[in-house]
Formats: sequence, structure tokens, C-alpha cells
Amino acid sequence: MSAVPELRIRRVNKAPMNPAGGYVLYWMTGFRRLVWNHALQHAAEMARSLNRPLVILEILLADYPYASPRFHRFMLEGMGERSRHLEDTFVFHYPFVERESGDSDGLFASLATHSCYVVVDDYPAFILPAMIARAGEGATVTVEAVDSNGLLPLRAADRTFSAAYHFRRYLQKTLPEHFGDIPQADPLAEPLPSKAGAIDPEVLTRWPPTVGPLLQGETVALSSLALDGGVPPVKLVGGTEPAQARLTRFLDGVLHRYHDDRNHPDLHATSVLSPYLHFGNISSHQIFSELSSRGGWSPLRLSSKADGSRSGWWGMGEGAEAFLDQLITWRELGFNMTSRREEYAAYESLPDWARNTLEEHEADPRPYLYTYEGFRNAETHDPLWNAAQRQLLRDGIIHNYLRMLWGKKILEWSASAREALATMIDLNDRFALDGRDPNSYSGIFWCLGRYDRGWPERPVFGKVRSMSSERTRKKVRLEKYLERFGPL
Repeated sequence: MSAVPELRIRRVNKAPMNPAGGYVLYWMTGFRRLVWNHALQHAAEMARSLNRPLVILEILLADYPYASPRFHRFMLEGMGERSRHLEDTFVFHYPFVERESGDSDGLFASLATHSCYVVVDDYPAFILPAMIARAGEGATVTVEAVDSNGLLPLRAADRTFSAAYHFRRYLQKTLPEHFGDIPQADPLAEPLPSKAGAIDPEVLTRWPPTVGPLLQGETVALSSLALDGGVPPVKLVGGTEPAQARLTRFLDGVLHRYHDDRNHPDLHATSVLSPYLHFGNISSHQIFSELSSRGGWSPLRLSSKADGSRSGWWGMGEGAEAFLDQLITWRELGFNMTSRREEYAAYESLPDWARNTLEEHEADPRPYLYTYEGFRNAETHDPLWNAAQRQLLRDGIIHNYLRMLWGKKILEWSASAREALATMIDLNDRFALDGRDPNSYSGIFWCLGRYDRGWPERPVFGKVRSMSSERTRKKVRLEKYLERFGPL
């Protein structure tokens, strides 16, 4: 029935479909976009098959972990964009923003009860797996979770990979089987049944859809909500249109030099797409499609050697190969971990060798020791580390290369690896637009040895790889970066 591969569809409960329901419900939580979205495509196909309207529900809770004006505005800008796009279509868009915790209680259950069938996003990290499970438990109709996370379906791998090399080699052997598994660029292009009268008026009265300034994320409207005011909004605008514009600029002006310049903060050679990928505003399928189509690429260019090499397998330019290794290998390595191990963010999930060596060196004298507040406020002795932390505080991101140094130094300047991990996760999840994401947990845990190997033993780090600000200053261009993120 569905063009979405069965491997990407997971049954969440055992409830039957309700043929008397008034619509197909799609609860959009992780893939917040109207394009290149397997979950939306599946919901739309079911709506056409059942000859029922499609309802897209988006709920923004008031009290999700680390709720702040920064994340609220970014999500609301996307919600407002989708609301405008769907206003004159047959699709019923139902945005609901809680003003107080609990305002949305019962909304999903009520909508699901009156539906034929429910589709949810199968995102494997943060609070979303628990939300998916509760949706299945509480619904009286069929709930299916659909995976639109990456090029490799979550359930395609048969094991959890411990190193990027092994995962890259697996991808090179397996990924060609899934090249035809791409979502429709516009899953709403074909006609759908009219939304007129789809929603029970009592539901609309009890939970009126959000409109106006709050849906646009305007500052005054945000200030009326009980959010963490210490994490203000940033300049980066949420939504698919800004994500598309950023992708176009990157492909047009940066990709060709990405392999040479991406580690140099002064050269601005990163894509800055990770916030948009995290919030689901853009799909890795779309990025891959647009990148590959520019050079007339086809799978015929693939190397016959699946040897785990970082470059050469795709048969593309050096910039494209380096970027795809980040977009596919490293990003989807994190999804492999979070989809297969519930304790992915726990200290105990580190490999045994890393935990053993860190604990053996736990009593080593530290050159400096900082409290959580010292780290949070960028009050260390190191101007480079402070600059990276200030970028996180001000812009909601850290330059890719410096994020590794940022984490390594938190490990070096904390009383224990456990304490360092707690600090890294809190700062990243609280301030980073791309925090709370499988890929960001990969980066944090890499600083403690995940996906790495043992190195020559050193104080504090043991056999975990270390990094130094002095060597970083010599290797990468930082002068303008340090000026920009110096003390206010």
C-alpha cells in the first residue's frame, strides 16, 4: 500500500484501525518539515487510501527539559512557516503551544480517538521515545512510528557500532541498497480529501489552535511564558526556508573548499545545518540529493572497494566526500547508538577501556579545577576555551573543531570524568540549538573515548585522546574568532 519502505515503519501498539474515524492524524514531533519526510508521506498516503482528511498536529510543551526562549523561538518560527504554507490547502494544521504546563493534556488522545489511524515520528533520542511509547499506550487506534532520520534506516543495522571506521565500512557495503529509498520531495503534491469539518468543534474549543504573535515566536509573546530566561533567542531563524537558503549558500560557495577550510573558524567553511537537521527542518536526503545532483553524480561512480576509507568511495570531489562523511557516517553513527541502546547518554555506556583508564587516573592532580558555574560563565584561564563557550552562550552553536577542544578541556579541568560528562551534557543540551541530538551525544562521548582508540597514557586522560589549546592555536586560524568571542 505504501511507497515508504516497511523497514522504516514500526507498529507502536496493537490497536486496530478505526474505519469510522474522521481523518488520519500525523503527530509531527521530530521531522518538522513538509518536504522530504517519510512520516508525512506515509500519513498522506494513508489519508488518500482511506479517503480521509490529513491532520498535522504540532504541540509545543511549556516544560520540556531545558525549555527556553532560544529553543521555543526556533521551533515557533518553523511552526509559523508551516502554518502559512498549509493555510490554503486541504491539510488541517493544528499548532498548539502550551502557555502553562499541562495545557495540552488530553489533546493528542482526543484527536487520536476520533481518527482512523495515527502516524508519529520515530526519532530515537531525548524525550521523544517516551512520547512515542505513551502515544501508543493511550491510543485506541493504530499508531505507527515512521523513521525519516537518515539515509540508512534505523532498523537496517544488526549491531551497535563502536567505531566510525567499522560503521563507514558497513555503510559502503549496505547503503547502495537504500539509494532508492528516498522520500518524496513534496509528499503533499497530490490531492487530499478536504479538511472541512474534520475536527470536532468541542476539541477546537477546548484546545484552540495557537495563532498570532506567539505562533511567530515574537519576543513579547515569548516573555509571557515561564521559560528559562537565561537562555535568550539567537539570530539564527528556524524553519525549512532558512535551512534551504543556508544549504544553497553552502553548496554554491563553500563546499568546494570544505575539506581544506572546515577546521579553521576564521574561514567560515562549515554548513551550520546541524540545528536545522536536529529540529527536522531539513532532511539529510534532501541535502544529499541536492549535493549529488549538482555534479551529475550517480551510484555508478561508487568505488567497488568497501574498505572504510574516508574519501574516494563516493566518486565525488574532495569537499563533497569530506562533507558526506560528516553528514552520513558521523551523524548516522549517533543514530545507530541511540536507537539501539537506551542508556546512550549514561557514563556506563562508555567502552570498558575508556572507563577503566579514566577511573585509574581519577586521583591525578588537575592543572585547574572549575565548578559548573565557572564553565557555564566562561570563567576559565584559557581565552580560547572561553571564546568557544561564549559562542555557545551567544549563538547557540560551537564551531565544529573547537567543540572537541571544549569537551576535552572540561574533562581535564573537572574532578572526575562523571562530573565532566554531566557538565558537558547540561551545557550542550541547555544552550546548543543542535543539542539533545544523537549526533551531539556522539561528540560529547567521543571526548571521553567513545568511537576512539587508546592513545599513549597521560595524566588525567589516561589512554583517552587529549587536546591542547596551544596546539590548536598553531593548527587553525583563530584571530578573528577570538576577537569576535572575546569578553563583552
